[in-house]
Amino acid sequence: MSLNEKIAKIFKGEVDGTDAVREVYSRDASLFAVKPQLVVFPKDTYDIQELVRLVRSEKEIDPTLSITPRAAGTDMSGGPLSSSIVLDVTRHMGAFLGIDGSVAAAEPGLHFRDFDKETKKVGYELPSYTASRELCAIGGMVSNNSGGEKHLKYGKTDRYVQALDVVLDDGSLAHFTRVDGAALEEKLSLQNREGEIYRGMAELLRNNQDTIEKAKPKVRKNSSGYALWDIGSPQAGWMNLARLFVGAQGTLGIFTKAWLSLVKPKKYGAMTIIFLDSLDDLGDVTQSVLAHDPDSFESYDDHTFSLAIRYFPELALQMKTGIFALGLSLIPEFFMVLTGGVPKLVLLAEFRAETQEEALTSAQVVAADIREKHPNLSLRVAENDAGMKKYWSIRRESFSLLRKKVRGKRTAPFIDDFVVPPPSLPEFLPKLNAILGTVDNMIYTVAGHIGDGNLHIIPLIDPNRPDAVELVERLSKEVYALVLSYGGSISGEHNDGLVRTPYVEDMFGADMYRLFEETKRIYDPLNIFNPGKKVGTTFESSKGHLDVTAARNI
Repeated sequence: MSLNEKIAKIFKGEVDGTDAVREVYSRDASLFAVKPQLVVFPKDTYDIQELVRLVRSEKEIDPTLSITPRAAGTDMSGGPLSSSIVLDVTRHMGAFLGIDGSVAAAEPGLHFRDFDKETKKVGYELPSYTASRELCAIGGMVSNNSGGEKHLKYGKTDRYVQALDVVLDDGSLAHFTRVDGAALEEKLSLQNREGEIYRGMAELLRNNQDTIEKAKPKVRKNSSGYALWDIGSPQAGWMNLARLFVGAQGTLGIFTKAWLSLVKPKKYGAMTIIFLDSLDDLGDVTQSVLAHDPDSFESYDDHTFSLAIRYFPELALQMKTGIFALGLSLIPEFFMVLTGGVPKLVLLAEFRAETQEEALTSAQVVAADIREKHPNLSLRVAENDAGMKKYWSIRRESFSLLRKKVRGKRTAPFIDDFVVPPPSLPEFLPKLNAILGTVDNMIYTVAGHIGDGNLHIIPLIDPNRPDAVELVERLSKEVYALVLSYGGSISGEHNDGLVRTPYVEDMFGADMYRLFEETKRIYDPLNIFNPGKKVGTTFESSKGHLDVTAARNI
């Protein structure tokens, strides 16, 4: 009996091994392509439990079998790619399960846009949404520990995950949340797989406190590694293993239900837009803006700016606004391009409030402060959400425009998500540009969360160039070495996947990497769940999956 037939026998959902479907699921938004053996679409939690049990038993026959969960497929790291079984939760497991107070429950296949509609009905939102908010799903947000433009004030997804239902490696279902005192002792005494995991993790935490504390990222954003520094302490009488699944990319188990706390969004907004002709003033301007506590502080560079002007009809379509209306609003930006005055960097500081007057006042105060300190800088104030829309659209849609509009080259997100301390940016960015400048005629955009020092660098490369693999390897090593020299993180929100797992040990050191490997063994000793992500992948083993011509000959 074939694997397809064995799964179909125990499965209520669909099993698809056709070439067309396998081709679709061989890609996400990353620079990799890995064709799965099968794609399965579970109907419910029971289907996932049965599949895990089957794969566990079949491991004796085929040790390479594994299950990789996938939601919307917007991942930029290669996280949901596998040569074995891909499990898509969006077809049947995308239910919104209701709100109790300020906590909403949902299945992992629910798209954020639909989750957001439901929570907004009662005046709440999950503020850790990403730029891909119209495409991404809850499963990916939790699995990557996603964050976006509101991180500066509201943090990432880890702050909002209250509890998870998780299918473990023996097919049992566990409910993970924070447990204290007697509740923790009860978990530690369980004589089942869940109890084994609690005892294993408690021992790991007790024996390695100093190593974990030393390796804890020093920057405000990180999605790399396993968050061992953030799951409690048995000595202190509490543990929260739900937090460990946030950002784990489905490598420890498959969650089937999430409980997420929500916030009440402020209704009104205004924005200070700052145009920098050079990076000389960046450090001082950044610190001045941050002193006023903006809700969001974002940026995009001259390449992004020019791209948006060049393709403004497509931008209008993505904004869901009229081309004429957008054209009128972009007249000042068109004039900048025509007169050669494209700014090196555009900074967007948004302020939210309960009244429009209060939001506008905050933006105007910042503008006045910057004008006093830097009278030569160009500034604007967008007085309301309508005025901010074009700036947010340029910031959010630049990656989509790159993917769709630049011919002969493709987006190559492999240094797309690092973090450095914001005060170091004026010194760091010229060094970064010098590294990228060693590649002749390479186009790239720089956008990101300037208030957190989290930048997204998206190069465009010709996938047919013979040195594409060597280029990715060299730039990755050089850029990540530079990032780490400033005490940064190789991933603020996009996670490790195939693209950054080779550099996780460089970031955390050999002792902490050993604890990551031990964490994987505690949860998944047979390597059932999404192997080769977070730990266990070198560049040598991942480069053959790069979606470039040169990699196909490896």
